[in-house]
Amino acid sequence: MPDPGNPVEQPDAAQFPLLPQLTLDCIILGFHEDQLRVLLLRWKDTQEWSLPGGPVRQNESVDAAAHRILKERTGLDQLFLQQFHVFGDVVRYNREEIKKKLKHVIDPEKWYERAVSIGYYALVDYSKVSPTPDAFTEECQWWDIKNIPQLLFDHNHIITVALQALRIQLSWQPIGYNLLPEEFTMPELQRLYETILGRTLDPRNFHRKIQGLGIVERLETRRKGGAHKAPYLYRFNKAQYEAMLTEGNLSFS
Repeated sequence: MPDPGNPVEQPDAAQFPLLPQLTLDCIILGFHEDQLRVLLLRWKDTQEWSLPGGPVRQNESVDAAAHRILKERTGLDQLFLQQFHVFGDVVRYNREEIKKKLKHVIDPEKWYERAVSIGYYALVDYSKVSPTPDAFTEECQWWDIKNIPQLLFDHNHIITVALQALRIQLSWQPIGYNLLPEEFTMPELQRLYETILGRTLDPRNFHRKIQGLGIVERLETRRKGGAHKAPYLYRFNKAQYEAMLTEGNLSFS
């Protein structure tokens, strides 16, 4: 009896070749000056941008590959990383168009016939990142998530799916303390939630909800340098935050 685990014994293996190409696409998000920002790469001698990513090595898990790629692009060892989707359509973008645009960087004959990509988003402290291009690119830069250019491949679509996942997971993933600095104001926290959700929130209701959950602690110091009355600084009570996330109680619907 044929062994189903041995592709040599499967009669259709020659007619329908297996798919060996597996890649990663990484959405690296930071929050700065009330903007949710994404890290993008500009390819050598072009004005073409894309997400960081790359293939998975034979000797590493997909999570290890994502950590490796993210460390190379950001310089960070510790960051919050979440797998959110697999992009596996047979036709994901116009391959011939990409080959022409990037033929001076990569030999057109070396492009994969097809690749399945695993999407990860990473939440980082913007101030701690050292943006670093890879071997095929010459610039690594933050972009406001609302004003990103037309990207190569299907990367605009990947960012859209990542944001949808982020909104769904906002109530049970530690989004806040991975994107904000250790000390922040209540308006900054509110703007982070509004940016991710894509809508405004009533300040009084937001403040009441956050205070009622007990996930933040008010400090005695205030934010200095603003034109208006300096607001108090806060920090997360991480134990209480984790408890609320377990209950999925950080919803603002």
